[in-house]
Amino acid sequence: MGKICYIMGKSASGKDSIFKELRRRLPEYRDIVLYTTRPIRAGETDGVEYHFVDEKKLRELENAGRVIEQRAYETVHGIWRYFTADDGQIDLQHHDYLMIGTLESYEAMKEYFGKEIMVPVYVEVEDGERLARALERERSQKEPKYAELCRRYLADAEDFSEEKLKEAGIIKKFENNDFQECLDEIGVYLQEKV
Repeated sequence: MGKICYIMGKSASGKDSIFKELRRRLPEYRDIVLYTTRPIRAGETDGVEYHFVDEKKLRELENAGRVIEQRAYETVHGIWRYFTADDGQIDLQHHDYLMIGTLESYEAMKEYFGKEIMVPVYVEVEDGERLARALERERSQKEPKYAELCRRYLADAEDFSEEKLKEAGIIKKFENNDFQECLDEIGVYLQEKV
C-alpha cells in the first residue's frame, strides 16, 4: 500500500520550495495537486501548484461526490476555496505521493485514507524570518496584496497552533533555517517512513 507524504507549514515557511525540490529528488513519488478558486499568482502554473478553477467547477465536483476535503478563507478579495478532489490522480495500490496543504486538510485526508497512509512533514521557520520572507515574496508580485499577507500570517498562528499540531499527532518538526539541511533531514525521514 502506498503512502501520502504530506508537506505542511505556515505561509512563507518554505514548504513550496521544499515540495518542489522533493519532487525533483524523488521522481518515483507522484503528486496530488490541490484545487483552488483563488487567482493564480505570478510564477504559478495551472496544474502544478494548484488546479485553478472557478466556483462552478467546484460545485460540479461536489455534486459528483468527488471533493475529499475543502477549506474556505474569507480574504480581503472575497472567499478563496482550497480543496482536494478524488479525481483519479490517487492510486495507492501502485504509488506513493507527495502532497502539500494545511493542517486542516491533512486531518481530513487522514480521516479519508486512514492514519497509516499519511506521513506528515511539518516545516517551520522562526516567525520574524517567516514574515520577512512573506513580505519579500509579496513585493515581487505585479499587484502586491499586503492586507491578504497580514491576514494569512495571523491566521497561521491559529491554524498551526501547538495545541492543534499536538491534536493532529504532529510531533516531528523540520526547521527550515538552512534549506539543504532541512531537505536532507526530510529525505532521511521519508526513507524511514515510506
